[in-house]
Amino acid sequence: MTELLGPARLRELATSLAVAPTKRLGQNFVHDPNTVRRIVAAAELPAGSVVLEVGPGLGSLTLGLLDQVRHLHAVEIDPVLAGALPQTVVDHGGDLGRLTVHTADALRITAADLGEPAPTALVANLPYNVAVPVVLHLLAELPSLRSGLVMVQKEVADRLVAGPGSRTYGIPSVKLAWYATARTAGKIPPSVFWPVPNVDSGLVAFVRREPPSIPPGETADRFRRRVFAVVDAAFAQRRKTLRAALAGWAGGADKAAAVLVAAGVDPAARGEALTVAHFASIAAAAQLAAPPAE
Repeated sequence: MTELLGPARLRELATSLAVAPTKRLGQNFVHDPNTVRRIVAAAELPAGSVVLEVGPGLGSLTLGLLDQVRHLHAVEIDPVLAGALPQTVVDHGGDLGRLTVHTADALRITAADLGEPAPTALVANLPYNVAVPVVLHLLAELPSLRSGLVMVQKEVADRLVAGPGSRTYGIPSVKLAWYATARTAGKIPPSVFWPVPNVDSGLVAFVRREPPSIPPGETADRFRRRVFAVVDAAFAQRRKTLRAALAGWAGGADKAAAVLVAAGVDPAARGEALTVAHFASIAAAAQLAAPPAE
């Protein structure tokens, strides 16, 4: 059984590596074994899972995951932490054969970089400052990912799981909904981290689903970019109607209104009232009516 890191051991490890957590990398290390067990349980990993962990840091969650997975890909941008992780696993009774450490930026990593076995689940304590871009990049780049459980700032968690009509519903909500169905999976207090952040954290669980219908002749990636351009425009000015908000994207308010009508969307509606399927319909209608250049 792999031994988990407690507060004292975590500090010892950081001291031995001369590691001081930095705000630039969004480093807040979990030092509470019960929280690690809770995260692993909430991930509901099927037998034989291949997990991708982003930002393993000193190894708290890594050690908690190793006993539960077939293989673990750990992506760490800090070369000192990445280099130390294998020894930490050995020192705490973990199976090093199940671990591959990648010294890389998660925002740039590709499926080819990770290699085999391909990850089936994302489980990570994500740096607050890049959490949403990382999740969206990985879902776009790694079609093998079928589920995930990420710990992010509570405010970000609320945005990711929000539905249409909610005051927190916005760009992150819609873009995640393109890939997956998401739900809240709990709140994490600041006290379980070192250093202690000044905000609560939240767990977000998601399961991949099929995206909205892709128009004939389109590729999924190209159409997704078209849909996301509509989403960005719709939420750039939240209080405006879609007719006004999409004017710049469509080449004029009248053209925007015509596209919206063709898509079955009320031009007087606002972006926060629409589902991802609505945004896909708008992008598809715009394409049929000579879409704006990307």
